[in-house]
Amino acid sequence: MASSSKTAVSPLWPHYAAAGTVAIAVVLGLLPQTYHDSGWQDSIRCGALLSTGQWLDTKFRNWQPEGCMVHQYKTNDVTHCLASQRIVFAGDSITRQLYYSFAHAADPSLPNRAPSDGAKHKDATLRTKGGTELLFYWDPFLNGTNSLDLLQSSNRLGRPALAVFGSGLWYLRHRDSGGIAAWEAMIDKTYSIISQNADNIADQIIWLPVENPVSSKLSSERSATIHPADVEAMNSDLVHRVTPPPPSFSFTSEYVVPSKPSKRKVPISLPVAFNLMLDDSQTKDGLHFSDPILKAQANLLLNLRCNDLLPKRFPLDKTCCSSYPRPPFLELLVLFVLLAWGPLARLVAKHNASGTVAAFFPAEDIVMPMFIFGVACSLLFFADRTGIWLKEHKQFDPWAFGGLSALALVTGLATMKRADKDLGFLNREQTDEWKGWMQRTHIYCRPRFANSSLLSHFGFSRVAQILVRLNLLTIALAYAMNTGQCGQIYYFAPLVSWWYLIIYFTLFVGAKYNDRTAFVLAKITVSMALHTWFMHESWILKELFEILEGTFQIEWVAREWNFRVTLDQFIVYVGMLTAIAFLKIREIRLTDHPSWPLASRCAIGASVFSLFWFFWFELTRTDKFAYNAWHPYVSAIPVLAFVILRNANTALRSSSSRVFAFIGTCSLETFIMQYHFWLAGDTKGVLLVIPGTAWRPLNMVITTVMFIWLSHKVAEATGVLTAWICGTRKKTLPTSNPPAANNAQPESIPLTSDIGDQVASGVDQPRSDVDTERGSGRTPGRWLDRLADGPAGPTKSNFGNAIQQYIRGLPGKLAACMLVLWALNLAWPTKP
Repeated sequence: MASSSKTAVSPLWPHYAAAGTVAIAVVLGLLPQTYHDSGWQDSIRCGALLSTGQWLDTKFRNWQPEGCMVHQYKTNDVTHCLASQRIVFAGDSITRQLYYSFAHAADPSLPNRAPSDGAKHKDATLRTKGGTELLFYWDPFLNGTNSLDLLQSSNRLGRPALAVFGSGLWYLRHRDSGGIAAWEAMIDKTYSIISQNADNIADQIIWLPVENPVSSKLSSERSATIHPADVEAMNSDLVHRVTPPPPSFSFTSEYVVPSKPSKRKVPISLPVAFNLMLDDSQTKDGLHFSDPILKAQANLLLNLRCNDLLPKRFPLDKTCCSSYPRPPFLELLVLFVLLAWGPLARLVAKHNASGTVAAFFPAEDIVMPMFIFGVACSLLFFADRTGIWLKEHKQFDPWAFGGLSALALVTGLATMKRADKDLGFLNREQTDEWKGWMQRTHIYCRPRFANSSLLSHFGFSRVAQILVRLNLLTIALAYAMNTGQCGQIYYFAPLVSWWYLIIYFTLFVGAKYNDRTAFVLAKITVSMALHTWFMHESWILKELFEILEGTFQIEWVAREWNFRVTLDQFIVYVGMLTAIAFLKIREIRLTDHPSWPLASRCAIGASVFSLFWFFWFELTRTDKFAYNAWHPYVSAIPVLAFVILRNANTALRSSSSRVFAFIGTCSLETFIMQYHFWLAGDTKGVLLVIPGTAWRPLNMVITTVMFIWLSHKVAEATGVLTAWICGTRKKTLPTSNPPAANNAQPESIPLTSDIGDQVASGVDQPRSDVDTERGSGRTPGRWLDRLADGPAGPTKSNFGNAIQQYIRGLPGKLAACMLVLWALNLAWPTKP
């Protein structure tokens, strides 16, 4: 027995394993950064952009270099980068194809292919609406006058922004030109000129690799002279000339193309990835490829030239050949405060400081949650605002999605547990599970939120707890990640806060009459009508947001916020009506009626039919925009159907999945943190902690473990910090399960995971209302008597004591926080 106890595995091993995984991933991410100045580390992924990549889809639209994201350039982007500049292409028909594709990408009004009037083998000039001049010199042997004049230019003034040269296949096709020997002589001469005169030729010089032909599709004349072995030898020669050999200690990758021209043998960029893009199915003649391939090649050139020149705004979806922007001082200050506040509080507590200094720091038992919160925010910053970990494009794979969904379902079912008693309608375990498997938690939260709001107390402390708990992480990340418009990026927390306040004020007005069902129904109807009118009159919201921006520098887009709110505006009121219906059914004991079993069976049948109908309706819409127009009116159907089916009998009501319930307790954090830690680039990509596209499946497993564990720790920490900010004391929070003695006792739970290790304070704590009312001489009210009850008024004191209590109390704390945030907004630097 002693030996067995010594070898027993700690029940905390999952936490240790997850923490160790995070630590190892951070160390492995920092290690290459140590060597990024040594020349062999491709710190900004220019080498990856030029030398690596693969298609993530079968339609050749999503090209993925190793470890970075390419930006899909639009006309405005090209104009911003290349306005009033010259771009020169010189070479053969393959270079000409690329020229027209590049021109079309810069300005869609320009042609994307050469004219078919027999004038192909001529020079061409195009000009974009943004003023960019695009020149093409027909020179398949790169020995013509225009090409030589460009190479031998003696003046930097007016040089092209980009010079693209391509040649090779014509030397193979026309043996009388001298073949490979003549091509090598041309390369020797041209590269010698470039080495001596690069600064006068162009801002950036591109030399295209010799295109790999598809031998099976070549004509007999071409296949007789164009051999893949010759093309391979020519490309090997180009790589050897342009790229220095990697040092023997390099373990980063098989490619090394330093971004600094001084490190190269010749200051030329060689996009060997062009040949990796080619697919046999995309060519008819074996040499000239389809528009999707050419579009990707042109886009690669734009990424190479412009990524580091465009304004670096978030979300940052261009991480190839681009350095991350330097964080402003205030952002670094916020990160330092978040990270150092916990250790400083520990130091203050250790030295038993008191008075003014100690008032700004929490007690010692809050230090660790505060430190965890700060470390998590810093980790998200390093994950998504630096190049420590790599980012790649997202790509939906139906087979992978289906397999992972099936695995999640099996895991959830395998961890089902059943309570010893009936836990009641929409009990806490069930809704935690629901949040866990339905990441889109606002589908869950509407009826649940309304139910909790109708049954909870509405004192200032309670409202403050919920709003602080919902928004603490969102506000911290808005500054730590420099996202600015948290209402647009982290929209969920403000959205739920909006609806919480709507429900609160709906019930607050005329609260003393809330025991009258007809009155409450009338208030809900009026509230819905007023809210619908308010959101329909878009100018009101626009004016309001302009006031917020002018006064507080809060930059929210009224159109985007209107979309988020109106998308779910009616299901909130459906949830309120559902809560009232549930309460009335319980109050009049409708479940004891002889016809209740029949009504239940009818409801179950209608729910099954409704779910099938909804899935059919959703899948038959043309696109998501067509469905969005219907969503406010039909979204309640699957939600109510699922609620009925999930609570159809005692076994279903009292069973829940431990895995999904665990994730559900930190669903708010997973929803917010996924923008930077599981996904990347503010959801534009995915995070890689192990370099290499081939390791994406393993990366997903590792980042998922890290992500869920970190979300869990942040949820715990945020709850404790909320309790500290709101001045609440720890106490076990009851669930919605009605006790056996009184089946009508109301629940008192927040929407999100437990506040402060399941805390409640003062009047906001659940209490025996009958005993309280009897003790105070009041007659017990009915089911909505106390909806707007607030905390008892303060005892009489002099004005000075009242002011002092206000400053030290919750209103004073919140006012101070608002002033600090206001000051940060005013001082925050404007975005580029």
